[in-house]
Amino acid sequence: MTNSAPPAPEPAQAPAATAPATTAPATAVKAKPPALEDRPFDEFVSQLLLPALSREMEAYGGSTPNLSFEQGPMPVVGSPCWMVQGALPGERRFWLCFTAADISAAKTLAVSEGGGEPSLLESFLIDERKITLALIVSRLVQRLNGQKWLGPN
Repeated sequence: MTNSAPPAPEPAQAPAATAPATTAPATAVKAKPPALEDRPFDEFVSQLLLPALSREMEAYGGSTPNLSFEQGPMPVVGSPCWMVQGALPGERRFWLCFTAADISAAKTLAVSEGGGEPSLLESFLIDERKITLALIVSRLVQRLNGQKWLGPN
């Protein structure tokens, strides 16, 4: 019988290092350009809304509208507002009024024929969550066309 020493324990091994997970190379996230509607109010109206509105109204076959943008008293009630004023042949006029310098602010519309003063304010785009350039233009042109003011109505 030989007395042999128990086998020496093997040295403890460190757990195998796991290879780091390979990740796809970081892709450059392209920044989304700011929305047109995020521009300052006066810039949005004068540089975007007025030209777009004019083009859309002319597309109906009518004459070029006379459009302006100014701050002044709201038709009928006289409270201060920002407004797009429009004039068409036949002494037809309209006012798109913003109660604050923000395209999402409450808006009203007034119309007048024959050179008279408007006597009624209509709410404009009151149920819309997001106000866009295209929405303002299309709804205003739709309203004016319904008035039979555009094209060969």
